Amino acid sequence: MPDFAEPLARLIQEFKRLPGIGQKSAQRIAFHILRGPRADAERLAAALLEVKTRLGLCRLCNNISESELCPFCADVHRDRSVICVVEEPHNILPIETTRQYQGVYHVLHGSIAPLRGVGPDQLRIKNLLERLESGEVREIILATNPTVEGEATAAYLARLLKPLGLKVTRIAMGIPVGSDLEFADEVTLAKSLENRREM
Repeated sequence: MPDFAEPLARLIQEFKRLPGIGQKSAQRIAFHILRGPRADAERLAAALLEVKTRLGLCRLCNNISESELCPFCADVHRDRSVICVVEEPHNILPIETTRQYQGVYHVLHGSIAPLRGVGPDQLRIKNLLERLESGEVREIILATNPTVEGEATAAYLARLLKPLGLKVTRIAMGIPVGSDLEFADEVTLAKSLENRREM
C-alpha cells in the first residue's frame, strides 16, 4: 500500500473491510471524504453511530427495527397466518416491492453452511417455532436464496415444519422475465421446468 498519512491509511483500511470495497474503491471514498467539508464527515460518522445505537432486532421476526416490533409485525393489517422466511433483513425489500405479499416475515440471519461452520443452531429458528405455537399460522413460505446453502436451509426447514401440519411452500425459481432461454444455465432451466404451472 502507498505511504499515506496514518489517519488516511487507517480510514482506507476500514473501508476495505466493507463488502465489495477493494483497495482502489476504499482510496476513492477516503479521498472523497478528505476533500469534502468537515460537516459531511460528521454527518457520516453520526449516521454510522446512530445505526449501532438506535437499531436492534424485532422481538418476533428478527428484522431490523427501531422499536420492539418492526413495521411489518406492528402492522395490524398484515396477514399473520402466513410467514415468509428469508435469510437476511435485506431480502425483505425485493418481496415488498412486488406489492403482492401481505403476510409477515421471519429473518434467519444466515443459512446453513457447514463449510463455514454454520449449522441450524446458529440460525434464528427457535423463535420461528415459538411463533407457530399460537396455532394462527397456516403457511410458511421458504424464500431462502437459490444457492446451495439456501436450498439446504429450505430443505432443513421443510423437514422440520411439515410434521407440524403446516402448508410449507418454496418460492418458484427459473427463467427471469425478459431473458432468453439460450442464456439460461442448466440448473435455472431445470428449476423452470420443475416449477412450471398450467395455463
